[in-house]
Amino acid sequence: MTQVSRNYSVPFGVGQVKGAGGQIMRADTDRKYRAHPDQTQERILIEWLHDARALWNLALEHRIMVGVKHAGGRVWSTEQCRLLTELRNDPDPSLNWIRDLPSQSGQQILRRLDQAFSNMANPNHPAGAPVFKRRGERMGIPFPGQAVQFRKLNRRWAELRLPILGWLRFRLSRALGGSVRNATIARDGLGWHISLGVHSGARPAAPNKRPGCGVDFGVSISAWVSTEPTGRSMRPTLTVGEERRLTALERRKERQLTYARKIRRGARSNRLKRTIAAISGLRARQARRRLDFTHNLTTDLAKNHGFVGIEDLQVKNMTASVRRPRNAAHADRRKQKAGLNRGMLDNIPGERRRQLAYKCPLYGSDLRAVPPQGTSQTCSSCGKRDPRNRLHCGRDFVCVHCGHADHADRVASIEIEARARRMGDTVIKSTRSLRTEARGRTSGTRMRAALAAAR
Repeated sequence: MTQVSRNYSVPFGVGQVKGAGGQIMRADTDRKYRAHPDQTQERILIEWLHDARALWNLALEHRIMVGVKHAGGRVWSTEQCRLLTELRNDPDPSLNWIRDLPSQSGQQILRRLDQAFSNMANPNHPAGAPVFKRRGERMGIPFPGQAVQFRKLNRRWAELRLPILGWLRFRLSRALGGSVRNATIARDGLGWHISLGVHSGARPAAPNKRPGCGVDFGVSISAWVSTEPTGRSMRPTLTVGEERRLTALERRKERQLTYARKIRRGARSNRLKRTIAAISGLRARQARRRLDFTHNLTTDLAKNHGFVGIEDLQVKNMTASVRRPRNAAHADRRKQKAGLNRGMLDNIPGERRRQLAYKCPLYGSDLRAVPPQGTSQTCSSCGKRDPRNRLHCGRDFVCVHCGHADHADRVASIEIEARARRMGDTVIKSTRSLRTEARGRTSGTRMRAALAAAR
């Protein structure tokens, strides 16, 4: 049993296979490929997606009903798997959808629900309580490593054998690099995809002994590296024509939804389904372009630097929506904040940090998250922090003490690098000292000692 916080215990779970000697061989990397099912396989996969969503909702409702959300977690996948077996053996025709879904996938869904409750109970994890899955919401069909079989056809194509489905072809766009430990099939606006959890046996690399850097993630400039004279900007994820088409599709969707609610009693027409599919395709293409830039950025940072310093941002708090406006001026600020939130989320700082967390050890570098307070208000020349250095909150930085002028994002990246160096116990390489803060601590100690002596 693997112990988690708050007395939550999760059984032997997803992506864990015992190898020789009894050790657990977990999936340490993942591979995602484009799947190409035939018409029969696609029809079966669509039915399985609906069955997986229904099983998730049923299991979650059962746990909430017995009080698992408040009573400390007394029902887990071990008990629910036994209930799942009883339901599969029940001859009731209304339970055919449970029997259609492979038993291995149902068990993996219940174990993923265990992980969702464990993340909720972990105070260091940002996840909230598990929620019910709506129709059309993305959800995958998981399989354990024991239930799949991989074979390579040629340089570009391979197949994966799945229960009931048979051999599923997919495009081998990159080498597998290990043994398959789990598989998940999902669908988005651009087609079917298969994600493989792979045990590659990779070990953290030795320190590359290269100079470190600090990175400031922004909105107008996606990333400014402290060792570079200019920032890196992400290209627009949608072209002008695609943005116009997306706007038109969103308006058409609203009109069709209104018609469906008023005239068709909520039933969706085939035209509405095609509109939703077109929107999903544009959104999926936009997400891929955004993810491509993020992968190129994080790989370059981890490979060419000894350490990477970033801000320890609370993205969820930063992108919280403004409350109900009290007046017209407050309503205008609410619209501005909504636009700023879209810009921050479009740069996905959380995904960049997640990628750096696993890429840095592979390339011999170190990821250091520093406190973000005042990084763009601290002068990189004299080291003094003053809010007046950025009076109008623009991208220009002018120090009111020494007159140093530079781009605010570059100043912030230099300060992030300095804080990251101090975090790594390399104060001698820092761009500035902390004598002012040291005097504050010393004077406080002397004052307390003087008060104690007077008493």
